[in-house]
Amino acid sequence: MNFEKALSEVSSHSAGGSPFLMAFGTTFIITAVLSFLLPDETIALLAMFQGGIALPASLWLEKRISWQRMSAENPLKRLSALLAFSQAMALPALIVIFNVNPRAIPIVLTSLAGVHFVPYAWLHRTNLYFALAFALSAGGFGLQMLFGATAFHFNLLFIGIAYWLTAPLVYRHAVKVTSSNQKLSNAIGGFLAK
Repeated sequence: MNFEKALSEVSSHSAGGSPFLMAFGTTFIITAVLSFLLPDETIALLAMFQGGIALPASLWLEKRISWQRMSAENPLKRLSALLAFSQAMALPALIVIFNVNPRAIPIVLTSLAGVHFVPYAWLHRTNLYFALAFALSAGGFGLQMLFGATAFHFNLLFIGIAYWLTAPLVYRHAVKVTSSNQKLSNAIGGFLAK
């Protein structure tokens, strides 16, 4: 398997990562709405562990909307799985932050999400993920500076909205990149068969 084909397969298998953005975007929006009704500590815990619902939902959604399964010999299969689960390694730091100031959890999550998405710009061959990473990091910081304590609610909502706005864009990019690589592969295969 050549490297271009491996990259295309990752994007088509994951629909460009759009199922993850939709599922996590939904859980962040729900958490943001609940933040106006429930105590801050409860919401901080929900925000920290919302991936327990969002991850299985995103994997289910991925099976429904992706258009190709990743082959076992794809050299990027393990890397894409490791990147998907990398944010879980921040859980100890989040627990410490929760014990110090639960209201700081949303701003920390915007930064963690920003860091998490940078490698996806390379993996899916689009600067959309870099733009999302920058928007989350800078936007979360800006909201925190602008609204202070009230930013607790707004940062949760901001994450969810940013994910949902990015999801159709990365999906469309994955379709475009995968179909153009498939056309190129078919053309090369046709040329070599002659």
